[in-house]
Amino acid sequence: MLDYTVPALVLRKDANPFHHGTLGAIRSLGRAGVEVHGLIDGGHAPASRSKYLARLHSWPRDRDFVQTLTQVADRIGRRAVLLALDDAGAIAIAEHTADLGPYYLLPDQVPGLPRTLADKRLLSQLCSALGITQPETRLITSARDAATAVADFGFPLVAKWAQPWLLPSGSRLRNTSLVRQARDVAVLLQCVPGHNLLFQRFVPGGPDSDWFFHGYFDEHSRCLYGGAGRKERSYPRGAGLTTYGRWLPNPVVERTARELAATLGYRGVLDIDFRYDAATGSYHLLDFNPRLGAQFRLFSDRRGLDLVRTAHLHLSGRRAGRGLADHGRTYVVENYDVLTAGPRSLRALCAADELAWLSADDLRPFVAMAGQTMRRAVTRLTRSREPRPEHHDQ
Repeated sequence: MLDYTVPALVLRKDANPFHHGTLGAIRSLGRAGVEVHGLIDGGHAPASRSKYLARLHSWPRDRDFVQTLTQVADRIGRRAVLLALDDAGAIAIAEHTADLGPYYLLPDQVPGLPRTLADKRLLSQLCSALGITQPETRLITSARDAATAVADFGFPLVAKWAQPWLLPSGSRLRNTSLVRQARDVAVLLQCVPGHNLLFQRFVPGGPDSDWFFHGYFDEHSRCLYGGAGRKERSYPRGAGLTTYGRWLPNPVVERTARELAATLGYRGVLDIDFRYDAATGSYHLLDFNPRLGAQFRLFSDRRGLDLVRTAHLHLSGRRAGRGLADHGRTYVVENYDVLTAGPRSLRALCAADELAWLSADDLRPFVAMAGQTMRRAVTRLTRSREPRPEHHDQ
């Protein structure tokens, strides 16, 4: 049983209003009777409409991290479990653990570790040092670097921004994208100054190739709760977030993730992505997210235990059970799965064990998400039909 006297603060610095993981964390703890507070960018986010959110706190314009969190702690009035939903938040929490410890319950993380793991360039270097299989990666600083990588890797290849949390808001740059032609390379090169661009060799995948592991690790880097999931569909296809996932056993992925966390001395929640390479029979580590993954609710067992409840139990001093694996359980993100699967998504929506947005006991977030999605679609359609200014030769 969770300690209902211990509140929780769900934190996200990213301004993405459609982050379904935020809603999942609010609902999971709120349904268990925990007083849930949210510190998220944008009060218009659909997650802020959840009936399970006790109070929404906003980021001030100056955004001094420690000062903001101490002020929120004063409003809450008790030490709260602190949960990060994005890389920027996880990095900041780890690097300010000493300052935040008197106000919040949080893992005693190695301060610089989340930054190393979230930075895709540093992660690549770490994998090389530890002998962990990964796609060959190149840093792109010029057109010459890009041309060399294209010549060596061929198309398609994968483009990643090393520090996606530093990309300017509203830039519409994707953290990861699949590059299929030279024109795509040219567009990316226009954005290189000030940001580290990486090209990775594309690992061909089949329908059963993309996997992820979510887990919670204690102060001894032991996994208290976790599981492997298969990415059935993603958006964008081949290089995006999970829109349809299934909880399945995968001893190789599970062992690799646990051993890596133990080697690093990792503590807290993590989300690691893998891709199986049929040509070599090996799993490539693609990403290591040092925070809660957006699709974490896939790993909810039959008693309702999941990663955020495990974190709350452990950090509040309660014993966290290991959970009972519910293999075969499915999770669908409605708004994105429709984009990637079209009419085929309807079958998954009807059969899913859990939907990211629609829930009979908490309808307002779904209504808000649907309304904002339609408004965004209309805005984009209108802009696409606007006449472009003509250019005349001088």
